[in-house]
Amino acid sequence: MQYAEQKSELKRLIQERIGYSEDFSDEDVVEIIDEVILSRKDLSLWPVDARIQLKKDLFYSLRRLDILELFAEDTEVTEIMVNGPDAIFREKHGVLEQLDVRFESLEKLNDVIQRIVSGCNRVINQSSPIVDARLADGSRVNVVLPPIALNGPILTIRRFPEKPITMEWLVKIGSISGEAAGFLKSLVQAGYNIFISGGTGSGKTTFLNALSQFISPEERIVTVEDSAELQLLNQPNLVRLETRNNNVEGCREITMRELIKTSLRMRPNRVIVGEVRGEEAFDMLQCMNTGHDGSMSTGHANSAKDMLSRLENMVLCAMDLPLPAIRQQIAAGIDILVHLGRLRDRSRRVLEILEITGVVNDEIQTRCLYAFEETGVDGEGAVKGTLRKRGDLTDRRKLETAGVSQN
Repeated sequence: MQYAEQKSELKRLIQERIGYSEDFSDEDVVEIIDEVILSRKDLSLWPVDARIQLKKDLFYSLRRLDILELFAEDTEVTEIMVNGPDAIFREKHGVLEQLDVRFESLEKLNDVIQRIVSGCNRVINQSSPIVDARLADGSRVNVVLPPIALNGPILTIRRFPEKPITMEWLVKIGSISGEAAGFLKSLVQAGYNIFISGGTGSGKTTFLNALSQFISPEERIVTVEDSAELQLLNQPNLVRLETRNNNVEGCREITMRELIKTSLRMRPNRVIVGEVRGEEAFDMLQCMNTGHDGSMSTGHANSAKDMLSRLENMVLCAMDLPLPAIRQQIAAGIDILVHLGRLRDRSRRVLEILEITGVVNDEIQTRCLYAFEETGVDGEGAVKGTLRKRGDLTDRRKLETAGVSQN
């Protein structure tokens, strides 16, 4: 009997014993797998390594991510992409490659998807074919089912480091200069409102986590996210809020806008919004404009200038306001805009740090404080360069009020 057939038969026998009950712990399932394997005389002739691998594969298929578990356990893998049961890709060290593995069937891929989604108390089916979820380790998951996805169920897993990356590490790997990191540390401690922009995979959430290490543990922080990803360090007075979709049990949707409004009633010192994509941008700006100094958020954009335009459009979706009024809100709310990007060598860098200085002639004015300057390419193709200072901060009132010296 072929390995795949043997595994399928054993899995059927184990499934008959445990059913679909959650009453069985992982340890219980492992014991049952051992009992079933030992009961098969034909398996006693298998090499020990083969039986160990069979046991692991069975457990992964019953309680984990099946064939994806091996890659999910690899801490160097940052992205796993499944385009139907036969096309699986991973990103490792910034390189995307197709894997020589496949799900044994479409049903098995669907089982893994349902296991992930139900673990987050969310529902996905043909009537609701798109969902964002997360794994137990905090990895972000996006699922799209047919008929929306034409080439089968699409599963995308973005993994995050087991230990949150610190600003010291970002300086060490060259993502930001030590001078700029010290400058941002002073701004965070003084309560400047900071917005982080960048393209997909540029490291916005990682950078926000790193900035949060400079917040005093004496402050009360409320985080608002569509899917929980932030890993704030050393913050004992931390409240974490996450949105909720409609489900078949009749629970209504809880949106980002509702959570941001609720967060203001929790007496936070700072509100951190994981990412703004739409109408919630208006409420995020309200936080920044109503005394919650030191609030932070992130957003997708190809440049700092594009981010300001996107924020205008997001606010317009929420409120029919004149464009000059929206620009006043943005300029009054956001003090500093940090833009990140991925260079052609796939490295993530801070490309710009801008100060938003106000509105003149109905246009938002910015001042470049730091900008990345490329100096060449080394022998291995890595881009060389540094984040150079271009100007001084003009609005120093928060620094002076907080008694923070600029590093």
